[in-house]
Amino acid sequence: MMIDNYFPSLRWQDIADIALNSYILFRLFVLFRGTNVLRIITGMAIIWLIQRIAAAIGLIITIWVLQALTAAAALIIIIVFRNEIRRVLQTKNIKALLWDIPHPTISTTVEIVAETTFELAQKRIGALLVFPGREDLSNAIHSGIAWDGLISREMLLSIFRKDAPVHDGACVIRRKRVTKVGCILPLSLQKDLPSHYGTRHRASLGLTERTDALVICVSEERGSVLVANNGSISRIRNETELVSHLEEYGGFKKKSVFYKKERWQLTLAAIVSVLLITGIWFSFTRGLDTLKTIEAPIEYMNRNPELEILNTSVVAVKLQLSGSDTLIKALQPDNVGVRLDLGKALEGANSVTLTDQNIKLPPGIVLKGMEPSVVEVTLDTIVTKELAIQVDWVGQLPPQSVLQKVITEPRKIRVKGGKQVLKNIITLYTEKISLNHIGKSGQQTAKLAMNPALLAPVSPSENKVTVTYTVGNRE
Repeated sequence: MMIDNYFPSLRWQDIADIALNSYILFRLFVLFRGTNVLRIITGMAIIWLIQRIAAAIGLIITIWVLQALTAAAALIIIIVFRNEIRRVLQTKNIKALLWDIPHPTISTTVEIVAETTFELAQKRIGALLVFPGREDLSNAIHSGIAWDGLISREMLLSIFRKDAPVHDGACVIRRKRVTKVGCILPLSLQKDLPSHYGTRHRASLGLTERTDALVICVSEERGSVLVANNGSISRIRNETELVSHLEEYGGFKKKSVFYKKERWQLTLAAIVSVLLITGIWFSFTRGLDTLKTIEAPIEYMNRNPELEILNTSVVAVKLQLSGSDTLIKALQPDNVGVRLDLGKALEGANSVTLTDQNIKLPPGIVLKGMEPSVVEVTLDTIVTKELAIQVDWVGQLPPQSVLQKVITEPRKIRVKGGKQVLKNIITLYTEKISLNHIGKSGQQTAKLAMNPALLAPVSPSENKVTVTYTVGNRE
């Protein structure tokens, strides 16, 4: 019931309109996400929302300013971001433009670290990468240069290249960022280490003996990758194994988390698109409503065939209608009607209250009011009665003529009509017959004048009579 109150004029065309524009808005998000175009479109949507609020309040100057800003923003999108727009519109694959959802290539922090680590090992470039745990490393790590950069392959390669000033030290990675470079780590005090372990191996072990950190060591001499944690060190054979070690260590999001986040992002974008377009539709259909008053005839339904309508208080009802200007202009009289159910009406006077259910309206048109709201209908029982037929003469015969005899065939006729109507009627007249042009005896056929019009002959073929008249000379 509440939905009907808010959307009383929702047509299937409106549903299709909302669905189509919601999908277009969703496709714009999919095609332009991650670009400045999407940010500008979002800003325009916010400006439009503020503009609608200002229109509802009646802030005329604010509306004018916001309209100018919206026009300027549209021009900025076309001129400044024409290359990005061209890239999307010039796609060779129509599927990618209309319904395909491209998934961006996602490289997590551990994948970047693993890929870059084995690239350093292949190039025989030594490296130490420290991943802090819960314990503070400030007392275990010495020196170091503060660094705040988002981790990337290029950054790691530039830090550990052989001509870099900080390539001999370790870099500290916390979540997605490199926080320090050129750090000096404490050496391990273990005596039974393999002879080929160099300073980097001992430094990685030394830090993990004192803290809960994890350290990746890339051997410059052997090109091998090792991971030290909890005072032990092990060799890593491939990138997949290194990714597993880092994810197991904790603090890093798996790729599935990123894809799950992307699905939620697309779902939220679809919901927002539908809500936004629905709000725009609701705003326009309510903001552009036009009022119109028309008179609709009353159509009586389900009347008992043994009863007939003797009298009604009105024959038409004034309807106050509301709807969009386009629908109101296209409104045809045949599309509007008032249907009155007489299925429960009895003989005599009946008062019937009109409701919205009695009004037939096309989709998109809303009933605002009606006059009158109550219709009085008087019903009468249908009976039959035999009435004498009398000719209804008009005019005058010539002065020398006189009407001597008139015979009608048939002389009587059975008619049907309301009991109250027939109660005081004993004669049924023909249609008017003029005497002005009758000069001699003759015969004419005349129709019966059913007055009142509620009367009707029992046999439809008996609606005519033959009038035979005799004219004589006046003495």
